[in-house]
Amino acid sequence: MRKALCVGIDSYENIEDLHGCVNDANAVKAALERNGDGTFNFDIKLMCATSENSYITRGNLKDAIEELFKSDSEIALFYFSGHGSIDNVGGYLCTSEIKRPDDGLSLNDVMGLVATSKAHNKVIILDSCFSGEIANKIEMPNFSILHDGTTLLAACGKTEYASEKNGHGVYTDLLVEALYGGAMNLLGEVSPGSIYSYIDRSLGGWEPRPVFKANINGFVSLRKNTPPISIHELQKITKIFKSKYDEYKLDPTYEPDKHEADIKEVNVEHEAIFAILQKYVKLNLVVPVGEDHMYYAAIHHKSCKLTTQGQHYWNLVNKNIKGGRLYVKCIYTTSLEQ
Repeated sequence: MRKALCVGIDSYENIEDLHGCVNDANAVKAALERNGDGTFNFDIKLMCATSENSYITRGNLKDAIEELFKSDSEIALFYFSGHGSIDNVGGYLCTSEIKRPDDGLSLNDVMGLVATSKAHNKVIILDSCFSGEIANKIEMPNFSILHDGTTLLAACGKTEYASEKNGHGVYTDLLVEALYGGAMNLLGEVSPGSIYSYIDRSLGGWEPRPVFKANINGFVSLRKNTPPISIHELQKITKIFKSKYDEYKLDPTYEPDKHEADIKEVNVEHEAIFAILQKYVKLNLVVPVGEDHMYYAAIHHKSCKLTTQGQHYWNLVNKNIKGGRLYVKCIYTTSLEQ
């Protein structure tokens, strides 16, 4: 079971209302609920405060979070969009009724629930002001050290305000884009690390930077999209290139369009290989040698070679084929791989 709690609070009793948080929570719910092929993904509870009739109190929120993390789920994901606050003691998620910052739900208490959770993977995504500082508060022992299987994604740094634009949070807009495929790997999988990398690369130099922390032992997929290449085609990378440093020799028999070629012979097998190589080029796995385009590399009897990223995938395929299985990790597992 994969469970998620998506919370958006626009309406506040004593502090300024927000305008994009409910939209954000609904957008995240829509992205997580089903995979790209329409299959079921997360079982989601949605909580939204749109007016005084739907206020979300501290008690309401804590109860819902406790319910989320108490089950033995494959993944338990908590998403929050709303006001956030900090003081000298720690950080808080601001619920509808608060009168002062420490009236909110303490994130140390939230992370205490996460720390004792039976879920195999716990993912916390915060789109609120100062959410990055919350992750670094030494006064919050449950938060400063992430327990096994825990991932934190926060909208901005320790002194920054989360941004809104056109009725949505900038951070959540990018989060949703990432889930719908912007951050997927070659198998269509989207991980928390790839989401962080996608958001960080998409923001301008003056915009608040996201925060990413994780203590995980394996790959965690939040959504499966239609992959840009099949596993079968990807596996062929070690058959076409015998070594990751090899150049693959081309000639006009590889290119279906031979009007500029000195060889008019049709070779169906070569054309099939060339079609796969063209896919590799689009995915930045292969580049032509001595030409700008693969067409001219074939027509002019040149070659092609693996990029650094292509060599990375060659290693993964080669390693896992020898082990009797194929499991390709996300190329965006963390921003450090970029």
